[in-house]
Amino acid sequence: QVQFAESGGGLVQPGGPLRLSCEGSVGIFSIYAMAWYRQAPGNQRELLAVITSGGTITYANYVKGRFTIYRDNAKNTVYLQMNNLKPEDTAVYYCNAGRGHLPYESYPYWGQGTQVTVSS
Repeated sequence: QVQFAESGGGLVQPGGPLRLSCEGSVGIFSIYAMAWYRQAPGNQRELLAVITSGGTITYANYVKGRFTIYRDNAKNTVYLQMNNLKPEDTAVYYCNAGRGHLPYESYPYWGQGTQVTVSS
């Protein structure tokens, strides 16, 4: 059974940092490409960042410079470091994974999501 689980969400004040983690319960974590998405109430899900199995990173323009995606294959974990958080960053954040030569739109594995709320 392939499973991914997010952790690290919570309430944070504007301007603060937060680090999200996504741990994969998989046989060979290093083969997976990983992505972070978020979805706010009433909005469509939006892609934030992708890191491939080879370490190539892509960011959405609206988070570039504030968010950093990185992975630790020895810990079967991908991270999203978020800095200078703003109220509009409030959303449920999801980890997404796929292996093989798939486009990110079709990565089949999802975590359950973790709530991030940015408020004073």
